[in-house]
Amino acid sequence: MLLIAPRSRTARVLAFATSAAIALAPMAASAQGLPLIRDAESEQLLRDYTRPILRAAGLEKQNIQMVIINEPSFNAFVADGRRIFVNTGAIMQSETPNQIIGVLAHETGHLAGGHLAKIREQLANAQTQLIIAMLLGAGALVAGAKSGGAGSGLTQAGAAAIQAPQEMIRRNLLSYQRQQEENADRAGVKYLTANGQSARGMYETFKRFTSDSMFAARGADPYLQSHPMPFDRVQALEGLARSSPYWDKKDDPALQLRHDMVRAKISAFMERPDTVYRRYPSSNNSLPARYARAIVTYRHGDLRSAIAQIDALISEQPNNPYFYEVRGQALLEGGRPAEAIAPLRKAVQLSHNAPLIEMLLGQALVASNDKAYTDEAIAILRAAVARETEAPIGYLQLAMAYGRKGDYAQADLASAQAAFLRGDNKTARELASRAKTRFAIGTPGWVKADDIVSARPMPGQKNN
Repeated sequence: MLLIAPRSRTARVLAFATSAAIALAPMAASAQGLPLIRDAESEQLLRDYTRPILRAAGLEKQNIQMVIINEPSFNAFVADGRRIFVNTGAIMQSETPNQIIGVLAHETGHLAGGHLAKIREQLANAQTQLIIAMLLGAGALVAGAKSGGAGSGLTQAGAAAIQAPQEMIRRNLLSYQRQQEENADRAGVKYLTANGQSARGMYETFKRFTSDSMFAARGADPYLQSHPMPFDRVQALEGLARSSPYWDKKDDPALQLRHDMVRAKISAFMERPDTVYRRYPSSNNSLPARYARAIVTYRHGDLRSAIAQIDALISEQPNNPYFYEVRGQALLEGGRPAEAIAPLRKAVQLSHNAPLIEMLLGQALVASNDKAYTDEAIAILRAAVARETEAPIGYLQLAMAYGRKGDYAQADLASAQAAFLRGDNKTARELASRAKTRFAIGTPGWVKADDIVSARPMPGQKNN
């Protein structure tokens, strides 16, 4: 199930498209404003890519999350020390697993080096230095003004005392950032080598960046850049990468297939049908191409043909949980939720209870309007939101299930939790306040509702 987060007004520069199997559901407020997508298959692939790298970096116990941004440009970054953000464009433009793995290794280098905390420390120091410089400069300006014409030298000195440190501080910060980028490159190659992986993909990716940015960088002052100059950087990286004994090692064919399947899935959900068919024409009988065409077919109304195509995929890979997931989602969104239950049960089983797929199963159970499924839906959805705490759709479906059962206290609480995750604090507080009146004081439900009522907005949220 692909879940897409709506963007905030501040994120209009980022491309965003809605879809269903990429169903609407934002992550936590700390990532609000970014058009995120959630998909069990894509996230699992990225986790499998990063697991050995994080182990080599000593971060395997840090619960580093992979976050996918619906943005077509090639980019990846770290922002809070516990998440690696990856654009869909980085996945789509990486032709091999090794290319995106190299980027993830570089970002892991930033995490392992504590670069975020260190740059914040540098910024704090720079701010202190700037304040001191401004105070000294302001003092000279005042002295010059009191001295009249004779103080023009003091006035000029005061202005220089304000301006010169600003430029020096800026250059020092940029130099520090460039050094961090170089350190992350070296660390990334180190982690790849430790896992017997080639750094060729990392080199190829940055070489492509070099080709794209050489013209823009022409004539630029290297001391005013936040990253090393493109040519110098890729030359240094090539030396590091080629020194690895694994330079010529190829990606495992099974991993390459998984990579191609995820790229096909993202294309099918996020791109226009004509674009998808150009990428994956009917003459292409590969599994990824058929996967993409099956998804596009169901999303654009031909459910019968889509189910036949998906069933053909299942017959070829009967243990692939994501084929059953897509089949269930197609039926659910095609208005046949009762028929979606069986394939989604199979998807949950084969995926070892992936919470995003459990949420889709819970949605099918609720949408079936069969009260016999209510308790099962509640149990499945509660288990899912306990392990996947940042997908509001799970709480929304849980609220519907509780409402159907007549448990309005829990229904209000679940609705409040969904609103809070969406960043709608006003609605969250109103629903939580109502839930408090339905729970006995001091019970777990009352405490959770009270926490929402008294919670401060998380970064990126409005306390409206």
